[in-house]
Amino acid sequence: MNRALIECVPNFSEGRDRAVIKQITDAVESVEGVKLLDVDPGAATNRTVVTFVGAPEPVLEAAFRGAQKAAELIDMTQHHGAHPRFGATDVCPLVPVADITMEETAALARRLGQRIGDELGIPVYCYEYAAFREERRNLANVRAGEYEGLRDKLARPEGKPDFGPPRFNARSGACAVGARDFLVAYNVNLNTTSVRRANAIAFDIRESGRPRREGNPVTGPLVRDAAGQPVMVPGSLKCVKAIGWYIQEYGIAQVSINLTNLAVTPLHVAFEETCRKAAERGVRVTGSQLVGLIPLRAMLDAGRYFLRKQKRSTGIADTEIIKIAVKSLGLGELYPFKPEEKIIEYAIADRGAKTLVDRTVTGFVHETASESAAPGGGSVSALLGALGAALGTMVANLSAHKPGWDDRWEGFSDWAEKGKALHDELLGLVDEDTAAFNRLMSAFGLPQGSDTEKAERKRTIQEATKLAIEVPLRVMRVAFDSFELIKAMAESGNPNSVSDAGVAALCARSAVRGAFLNVRINAKGVDDRAFVGGVISQGEALEQRAEALEREILGVVHAKM
Repeated sequence: MNRALIECVPNFSEGRDRAVIKQITDAVESVEGVKLLDVDPGAATNRTVVTFVGAPEPVLEAAFRGAQKAAELIDMTQHHGAHPRFGATDVCPLVPVADITMEETAALARRLGQRIGDELGIPVYCYEYAAFREERRNLANVRAGEYEGLRDKLARPEGKPDFGPPRFNARSGACAVGARDFLVAYNVNLNTTSVRRANAIAFDIRESGRPRREGNPVTGPLVRDAAGQPVMVPGSLKCVKAIGWYIQEYGIAQVSINLTNLAVTPLHVAFEETCRKAAERGVRVTGSQLVGLIPLRAMLDAGRYFLRKQKRSTGIADTEIIKIAVKSLGLGELYPFKPEEKIIEYAIADRGAKTLVDRTVTGFVHETASESAAPGGGSVSALLGALGAALGTMVANLSAHKPGWDDRWEGFSDWAEKGKALHDELLGLVDEDTAAFNRLMSAFGLPQGSDTEKAERKRTIQEATKLAIEVPLRVMRVAFDSFELIKAMAESGNPNSVSDAGVAALCARSAVRGAFLNVRINAKGVDDRAFVGGVISQGEALEQRAEALEREILGVVHAKM
């Protein structure tokens, strides 16, 4: 992404009236430049989590319009639900996605909070990274007492909001606006209807844990420290908040979890620990549910974790890894899990974009054969390299799954992961090479009516020509890197697939040589001779080493056949 992007995840205190929810999301979508990613209403919680993304200014405007419409339509005096809340727009966090810092995002959150306070007359509290006071960093502290305790909170000096009037707004309540890391709202389904059991499991895992008690752990008196505060027994998972509740629409109790830092406690770790703690209490986990969206990396990490538990190779397609994660976590128990809607990178992708690698094999061949000059030899060389790396990866995966080689699966899995990274990068270079060629053609089409235009045209052509050299040079390097994998598979992989390793070597060598032809033909158009000398020298060295490795690998292949 070449522009700043932020995500906004407002939680509105209405989860039952679809007409009201639709009016709020329509207000969000009325802002050009904002993409609505997810609308997740809950009847039992009477709460809807909305997720949208865009550049900062459109997102701020959309968030304000959503809060404005919620203030118009939601009456908090009539609100009841299972989830903690204190306002019609209960929370409105901003999350940095790309090309923007947390500090910048926090400043945007404060701007949004001030506008909601000033224009809508709603008390606003800033939390997490946007907090003005340390005690307000934690959302639970900000929302303590909920809507029912808000009037008394506002009457106390320490309850004064950061923005908006310091008086009780009976209809709209208050709003917490913040900036935070990516938070995953995740519910684990239990084979019980007992909220008490669900809460006990939640207390077992959540970082804050439970209060220590004397004698009876449930009804005994609280143990307090010297300052009179309850002494807490920490739970087993860091950066995890959790409570138990009963969801009437599904007829089950759940452990409702907020994962506030996936680098500390990943999705699969939270799931596995919940399973363990539930089992200790005679309860079984039956599945789980994602509320809102999740980063792709979290799903891939989960899928790889479960594959490793099965002693299976992790060097497979992302789609297959995600399937394993969905099945292992039981994410489809309550309703179908749709990766294109629930994984943030997939949800914001431009599905209308046309890429060469998304074509069928027939379509790619026909496009190559057409009168168009692109795709040409550079893209085809990248594709050859991708096929070579893919064949090497295939041999690694077959070897990891070979009967009798169970003690070697992990080494082959590591090779397969390396191969997957190589063929994915080469696939990206298929389109990059054609894009570089098209950019060069556009440069040649620039006007040259004046001396200024001629100078600008020449400068642009030189830059575009260098790019048209650098892309195939990258193809050479990545394709060459695949020889390490291919050689290892020829020497120690499944002997029944040694011919595939040989074909992989042929593809890799052809990719290197073919890409070098593109480097050389484009180098003729560059005035910077030092640059040209450097790339030609690199290319010649890579070509010579690729040919030597091809001969070496084919020697191994022929000896085993």
